[in-house]
This record gives sequence, structure tokens and C-alpha cells, in this order.
Amino acid sequence: MSRDNKKDNVIMNDDIRASEVRCTGDDGTNYGIIPTRDAQQTADDLGLDLVLIAPDGKPPVAKIMDYSKFRYQQEKKKKEARKNQKVIVVKEVKFSVKIADNDINYKVKHAIEFLQKGYHVKCRVFLKGREMAHPQAGAEVLNRVWPMLEEVGVKEANPKQEGRFVNMYVFPKNEHHKN
Repeated sequence: MSRDNKKDNVIMNDDIRASEVRCTGDDGTNYGIIPTRDAQQTADDLGLDLVLIAPDGKPPVAKIMDYSKFRYQQEKKKKEARKNQKVIVVKEVKFSVKIADNDINYKVKHAIEFLQKGYHVKCRVFLKGREMAHPQAGAEVLNRVWPMLEEVGVKEANPKQEGRFVNMYVFPKNEHHKN
């Protein structure tokens, strides 16, 4: 049968080294504890694979199954899970401590557009040179920005300093507007 089992670390068919295994069938048939070569012969007769499920068991547990079909179904489940997974996109809007009001308004307009599209927005103020001694100046800029975003967003927490930046995260009010 298939020999590509090395990449997913599954011990099957002729790679099983145990002298006997507790064997079950794909259809629920319980073969009991039988010599591995008999289990392999049964699998071959059915045109299926002998797959070691619990190699640490005493004796190891093996199952007679169509391994390629099993792997296909596993991949399908993973793909379905990825499809239903929600991807959060974080957009960043940068401000500076010495920013003019019209610049704030322009950048806030973009932040509002992002929030309306369902994106999360990270508002951040970069602190340069001597501004590092007064991080509260960056927080003040973000506190001036927040009232403009209040209608369309929810603030995660008050602005906080992270290294050379003062950050504030804003999430869309209702997450249902995603593209």
C-alpha cells in the first residue's frame, strides 16, 4: 500500500516491529490479540493498511483501515476548521507628540474607515529623543483621539507605553460588518 507514511510519523504495514498486536477493523470488528503477520495478512486480504494506533500499549494496538482515505478525511477537517477560523486584521495608525489638529483629524478619518470595515486598529505615538522622558505627552495625544473614535469603536484599555511607543487598541463596536 502507501509508503508515504514517513512524513506524518505513522507506523504501518511492514514497519510494525511488534510480534503481536491488539487488532481492530475499520468496521468495528475486534480481532483480539493476534500475531502481527496474521494482522498484516488480514489487512492485505481486505486491500487495506495495518496502522499502529497505540504503539506504547501492551500489546500495541493496530487498526485495519484505508489509511489514505483516513488521511484525506483528516485534511478535509483541517481545511474546514481553517475556513471557519476568524482572521483578525490589525491596522496601525501612527501619531506623533507634536501633531497638528488637522493631521489628527485626517488620521482619525482613516482609523474610522478601518473600524467600519471590521478591522482592529492600533493607535500609536512614537516617542523621539527627549519625548521619552514624558510618555504622558503621547498618552495625551491618544486621549485626544479617543473621543473621535468612540462612536465606532471600543477601547481595549487606556493608552500604555511599550518601549518607544504609547499604544491604544480600538476594536469595532459590532464585529458583524466584516467585508
